[in-house]
Amino acid sequence: MPLLEISKLKKSFVAPDGSNHPVIDVPSFCLSEREQMALSGESGSGKTTFLNLVAGILKPDSGSIRLDDREMSALSEPERDRLRATTIGYIFQTFNLLQGYTCLENVLLGMSFGPGVDKGFAVALLQRVGLGEKLRHYPRQLSTGQQQRVAVARALANRPKLVLADEPTGNLDHVNAREALKLIREACRENSAALLMVSHDREVLAQFEKVQPLDQINRAAKPPTSQIPSPIS
Repeated sequence: MPLLEISKLKKSFVAPDGSNHPVIDVPSFCLSEREQMALSGESGSGKTTFLNLVAGILKPDSGSIRLDDREMSALSEPERDRLRATTIGYIFQTFNLLQGYTCLENVLLGMSFGPGVDKGFAVALLQRVGLGEKLRHYPRQLSTGQQQRVAVARALANRPKLVLADEPTGNLDHVNAREALKLIREACRENSAALLMVSHDREVLAQFEKVQPLDQINRAAKPPTSQIPSPIS
């Protein structure tokens, strides 16, 4: 049975003029345990919305999201929050670190929403991502690449079965992006977590064996610009 199984998933938003704007229309999608897959898509193709639906941050208009053999639509909001805290790790493009807390505290706070705080494991995760000597540093005292590493450690803090990554290398230069991607993939494998990453960066996508264009699974997505025919003059 797949770790993640989606069918007939739809999500729309109301535009300023009051019209209904379809963003997600996914007939079917599956991800197996420990599988690593990248979804490619341009800006506005619904990548972040899709991840937020999978995470239970957004509620779909219709359809099924089955995660770890649990139907998300059948859960109450507190139950979705608990499932997300114990089963999903999320790496955001902007990292979303708490600026008033140290690296270690950011990871420990992430643990507080899951099974419980394990300081030894939090320290081990930060050591694994190369921040063992910066446990008590604040995000503002770190480089952008180091902040991203804290975000990776926090995403793995509750030993999730699925890690979602939303353009996690978007704020990094090419060298740091390659290193960050390698770290994310290795850390997921070491912790037996599946990885679902969305990106528009061709260099990032080229590192994945499995890449799925979002416009091929999401009927509401706009096709890449290169596929849009030029107007006839």
